[in-house]
Amino acid sequence: METRRDFIRKSAIAMAGTYLGTKGLSAKSYGRILGANDRVRVGVIGFSDRFKDTLLPSFLKHSQETNFDIVAVSDLWSLRRNLGVSYLKEKFAHDVTACRNNEELYNLKDIDAVIISTADFQHALHTIEAVKAGCDAYVEKPFAETMEDNRAAFKAVKASGKIVQIGSQRRSGANYHTACEFIQSGKFGPITAVDLVWNVNQPGRWRRPDLVAQLQEKDTDWKRFLLNRPFEAWDPRKYLEYRLFWPYSSGMPGQWMSHQIDTVHWFSGLAHPRSVVANGGVYTWKDGRKNWDTTTAVFDYGKADDPESGFQVVFTSRMQNESGGVGEVYYSNGGELNLITNKISPRGGLKEREAAAMNMKSNLLPVVDLSINEGQVVTSASTGTDHLTSAHMRNWMECVRSRKQPNAPVEAGYNHSVATIMTNAAVRMGGKAVFDEKKQEVMVNGKVFKY
Repeated sequence: METRRDFIRKSAIAMAGTYLGTKGLSAKSYGRILGANDRVRVGVIGFSDRFKDTLLPSFLKHSQETNFDIVAVSDLWSLRRNLGVSYLKEKFAHDVTACRNNEELYNLKDIDAVIISTADFQHALHTIEAVKAGCDAYVEKPFAETMEDNRAAFKAVKASGKIVQIGSQRRSGANYHTACEFIQSGKFGPITAVDLVWNVNQPGRWRRPDLVAQLQEKDTDWKRFLLNRPFEAWDPRKYLEYRLFWPYSSGMPGQWMSHQIDTVHWFSGLAHPRSVVANGGVYTWKDGRKNWDTTTAVFDYGKADDPESGFQVVFTSRMQNESGGVGEVYYSNGGELNLITNKISPRGGLKEREAAAMNMKSNLLPVVDLSINEGQVVTSASTGTDHLTSAHMRNWMECVRSRKQPNAPVEAGYNHSVATIMTNAAVRMGGKAVFDEKKQEVMVNGKVFKY
């Protein structure tokens, strides 16, 4: 028997499909050929803090050289839409078109590409809109928060042939590329364990009290904001502080872990975990939030057909003490690859005395500086501009012109979303989450994870 939630979800997807199908029939959906001197006209989907403070400065750094321009901004909230237009007009010294929603933006002529930085749960559906409208896209992570959205967006991108860069900017860091090459060359030895840590001490993280006080339902479009999520009464906190509330965000897994677990997939060549368990809660910031302020997730990675292969990954994150910082540490039997210090070293590796006792040889790693050929490495939870995002934006711009696949293609987004959805399933269903390869579904205790 179909539930009300199923009906709402199917109706929303059907409506989106009708709109996207008609957009897909336009001549532009087959791709406009860009010459080397053609200006790439970009639309902004969501004038968010992330866009204004990080993505835009990175875009501006490369826009003149690559001949990219921002010509329109879509935001449901009139306040942010008007702020966006004023801010962008000042930055680009020309008029910028204000759009009340994405449909208005895609009805404009000659929008070649978009930058999507909307609420976490909207990324996948907004990506579908973009590629069906014939646009390339830079899409913030997490790519998707449900497998239904993940599968639909992946399928749409692959069918479109459009250039989609997922906002996993570590994939454009020279230090991360050096680390990946070292591991995949065999010099590191088999990965035996990985520690992922993301600690901050920020009571205001993901809070927007001043904006919440200004937001009124009449000034936005709540129903359009909800997309395919179950309808509920107007709530300005969930609109602006969505990272604190499921099903609008998974919180720590989607926002932070998605970056780090992506490096595990990239370095190891494994698409997703075999299983995940998680624990945590709201221990400190009891402000009405539903998503945890403290999380520990433990992953089993390895080949599905070889249960004796693999390694363990542990993700820990807290929001009330920043000791430990932010970063990733990979371990082998010969030492560690530390992306907090940006050093490969023999620390913890098998020493001569211990090896001799077992008739083995010492296998200590050499000391390697992963950042020797680049400037300061930013691996903090700051939203400020950093060289990783700048390099990632540049890579997307170059790929829009060359039509080569970017550093973080849609496969990277699909795979990190599988891992974050598995984590969220373990959190919300209270059991071990696994992935059904045949169905492409996340399962807990034999049940499919649904919101």
